[in-house]
Amino acid sequence: MMSQENTILDDKKYNKLIVVLSVAIPLVVAILFGVKLDVELPVFLPPIYASINAVTALVLVLAFMAIQNKKIKLHERLMKLAIVLSVCFLVMYVAYHMTSDSTKFGGEGFVKYLYYFILLTHIVLSIAVIPFVLITYVRAITNNIEKHKKIAKITFPLWLYVAVTGVVVYIMIAPYYA
Repeated sequence: MMSQENTILDDKKYNKLIVVLSVAIPLVVAILFGVKLDVELPVFLPPIYASINAVTALVLVLAFMAIQNKKIKLHERLMKLAIVLSVCFLVMYVAYHMTSDSTKFGGEGFVKYLYYFILLTHIVLSIAVIPFVLITYVRAITNNIEKHKKIAKITFPLWLYVAVTGVVVYIMIAPYYA
């Protein structure tokens, strides 16, 4: 029983950090979107960060397969890689938007509505998934495996959706980059 209590205490000590990061990350991104730097980046970032999203989606699927096959260490390494990839994506995404004008989607009719639906759900869920990823990770590192499994069933499809729709949004808007 003491082990269970320690696990709960370990989980709780991370709660404030999870809340702070879950609020701070979207807030900082929103603030940085308002900052425009007169700097030309040496590379065009959208295809790079879209590729990172694609790799993240692949890594998430591989991590899911690893845990299904009881390959816990591989699952752990892949999940840490997915987090690192997501952070890299976010840094590049913000850097691009701080140094470049937004691109308007040029499609019309149904495709336009589809694009904006995918974009809106991608943005909303990319914010919503942050606390899920953090809580899922904390439950893993504090060895609260039963609760980790429960929330991972929600986190995995959300995160996968965000990664895949990031690629779809890029593919749909790519023809309209200046």
